[in-house]
Amino acid sequence: MAIKSRSVTVDGEHAITMEQFKAWMKTIDDDKDGKISKDELADAVRGNGGWFAGRKAKRGVGSADSNGNGFVDESEIRNLAEFAQKYLGIKIV
Repeated sequence: MAIKSRSVTVDGEHAITMEQFKAWMKTIDDDKDGKISKDELADAVRGNGGWFAGRKAKRGVGSADSNGNGFVDESEIRNLAEFAQKYLGIKIV
């Protein structure tokens, strides 16, 4: 599932807001449990045309998961956004 929100332009580059990122994260929560699993994130990365989706999802969840439960929940979304900016090139403002 692609990020289909209108982006903003920052320094000539397309970016999304943190609110748009959070809204997108809710759309990839397939089982609606309020947490993002590595499988749900891999499907989203793959849906955006990303290569190595499983590996990126595992690294993303591992990086964002501060409580070690294997999922990204609401309190860890900002951690996942930081990972997306640093490793996936998504600009979030």
